[in-house]
Amino acid sequence: MSETTTTAVYAVTERGARLGARLADALGAVLYLPERLDPALPGKRYAALGPLVAETFDRYRAHIFLSACGIAVRVIAPHLRGKAVDPAVVVLDDTGRFAISLLSGHLGGANDLARTVGGLIGAVPVVTTATDAAEAPAVELLARDLGLALDNAVATRRVNAALASGEPVAVYDPLGFFSLADPGQAKHFEWLAAPVPPGPDKPLVLVDWRLGPETPEKLYLRPPVLIVGVGCRRGAPAGAVLELVHAVCEQAKASPKSLGLLASIEAKRDEPGLLEAAATLGVATRFFTAEELAGVPVPHPSAVVGKHMGVESVCEAAAIAASAGGRLLVPKTKSALATAALAV
Repeated sequence: MSETTTTAVYAVTERGARLGARLADALGAVLYLPERLDPALPGKRYAALGPLVAETFDRYRAHIFLSACGIAVRVIAPHLRGKAVDPAVVVLDDTGRFAISLLSGHLGGANDLARTVGGLIGAVPVVTTATDAAEAPAVELLARDLGLALDNAVATRRVNAALASGEPVAVYDPLGFFSLADPGQAKHFEWLAAPVPPGPDKPLVLVDWRLGPETPEKLYLRPPVLIVGVGCRRGAPAGAVLELVHAVCEQAKASPKSLGLLASIEAKRDEPGLLEAAATLGVATRFFTAEELAGVPVPHPSAVVGKHMGVESVCEAAAIAASAGGRLLVPKTKSALATAALAV
């Protein structure tokens, strides 16, 4: 068992410990056992479950409790933040009869984990999310599988409620990202030619990088189609880069969740602030040589940049080069420590 595992298993009884050992071995998970149990049983020891979970809850992507549901609920409750970030939680009775998806069934993967555990030990998976009960797709899982980020995630409730009740959900998808090959999934949606809800209080899924008014019925799914080109002074902190990136997104009325790439010049490949900013944004990086950037026509070349970097544009040229035939949305924008340009 390794601390790099993504799953923790907690037992509270000796019978649960023996079942937990089987699960931990099959899943490559870390097993935690009470100190009072037989020391010959394998696993890490804990004195009290509550303090242990306070330490481990954010460390693992999934947690399996061999206990009563009430025990699991009480120890995880102080640490819950929201469906978009909470880890999966599955609860089993210590005889292994039922595997209950308790928390983060969709995005966290608890529903799938309950089914996996059921297959490993013969338990009955108990999944209570409405879309699963109705054998309908969950919009956040569709978005994840299509590589689309959730924006205004509160609207998933209204969309999923419609899907669970058999009500068709309208989709506005001008870029063609919400493409469902499975007819069983596609039948739950209707595609619109304009971003106008089909009726009052009707849910609407909008697949676009552009910002718009948020309501409980409008779910925005963000395709990763925006590229931010960045230049910065040596040693510029990540905060300065992030502030400017958000400023150019705001100028373009674009969602930062549609950022898919941060591009710059090869000389900045090891710039800590720039790399930290990309990691914070959750985007990939791409670095171009000065020769590659020199061949890119830009609207605002700079002789000063050319003197220091060997090329007359970094942020605009990198954004345009990385956009592969796209267009510049926001030209070179300066702050005290960085420059940025936005392309789609």
